[in-house]
Amino acid sequence: MNLPHDFEQEMTQQLGKDEYEKLAEALSLPAPTSVRINAKKIRAEELAMLKEAERVPWCKDGFYLKERPSFTFDPLFHAGCYYVQEASSMFLAHVLNQYVHEPVVALDLCAAPGGKSTLALSELPDGSLLIANEVMRQRANILAENITKWGNPNCIVTNNRAEDFQAFGDVFDLIICDAPCSGEGMFRKDPDSIGEWSLANVDVCWRRQRDIVSNIWHTLKEGGLFIYSTCTYNAKEDEENVTWMAETLGAKVLSCHPLKEWGLTETNTHFYPHKTRGEGFFISVLRKTSTDESPVISHRKKHTSERLLQLAKRTLKVVYTGMEDPMLTDKHGRPSHSLAMSNGLNRQAFPIVEVDEQQAIAYLRTEALQLPANTPRGYVLIAYQGHPLGFAKNIGNRANNLYPAEWRIRKS
Repeated sequence: MNLPHDFEQEMTQQLGKDEYEKLAEALSLPAPTSVRINAKKIRAEELAMLKEAERVPWCKDGFYLKERPSFTFDPLFHAGCYYVQEASSMFLAHVLNQYVHEPVVALDLCAAPGGKSTLALSELPDGSLLIANEVMRQRANILAENITKWGNPNCIVTNNRAEDFQAFGDVFDLIICDAPCSGEGMFRKDPDSIGEWSLANVDVCWRRQRDIVSNIWHTLKEGGLFIYSTCTYNAKEDEENVTWMAETLGAKVLSCHPLKEWGLTETNTHFYPHKTRGEGFFISVLRKTSTDESPVISHRKKHTSERLLQLAKRTLKVVYTGMEDPMLTDKHGRPSHSLAMSNGLNRQAFPIVEVDEQQAIAYLRTEALQLPANTPRGYVLIAYQGHPLGFAKNIGNRANNLYPAEWRIRKS
């Protein structure tokens, strides 16, 4: 791999010559493929791809695959039974399990495409509420799609900048900030990122990261947790920003409590491909200064889900909310796709039509359907291996495919 000269110099200085050479060698190897199952929808033993898979050690629902299948043509992927996520970033599960033990109001500030948001929805205690935010509109739509498929209704998806949260007081018990960065950790997975890297861009990134944190910090409760992460290696975007948060904002840096065999440090945790099985990643956990020295979340002035939803609707660009009536309908009065995907779906409310793999792919392409002759008229749920894919409307001589057109499979 032809790495930038400035990057080589910076990392040699940061790691030492021997360690950098090991990193460079690891970056020349194929990237591992990993997935995280949706335990509310499926068990690991139900997925054939996991037959010889190895578990990700810091995430109980994460698995390394022997080879990369074609996820696009797996109906269970579209049913939200699993998410394709890089293993290092699954470390968030370990952090949440260390520090969050009761329901919280949480914000995932830079959330697209949805890996950390769907993980948080799985790991946070029942009764928690998550706002998943993304500043880029197109990416916010992708985020909403992935959140919808995951099926946890306790989530609001918004399309805003950090400064747009000015109307919010200290409402969040937890903020996850996977800050936009120079992308050094993605060199192996995304070779195009190599050509986009420069020292000048690193400089732009660490300054922007501080702006983002400054603009959102006031919304975190006293004693609340701030989880800061990047997919980069350099100290300017990582350790130096954490030090700045501690010195300028009064945050206390907490231990991530990794196990020794994972090859990670106690605080300011770096993932390097030559030490761990995953891509480059950095994560640090901070607590907003509090007189309470125990590393737990403080619940002062806790907002109800409904109050937070109304505040979001008044002040933010809400793209999606799973918190509405469970029989939510779309603008045409049809049952919404989010209802089909919801973990709270009442399976008795609609006739279910089980389809095979070929029929499932045709449905996911939004092609015409041929339903069994005895299928009741009206709205029916299309399912693959017992997992809902979406709705169709049987009108007798044919059936209207109601799968969202913008989500359809386009690949041939």
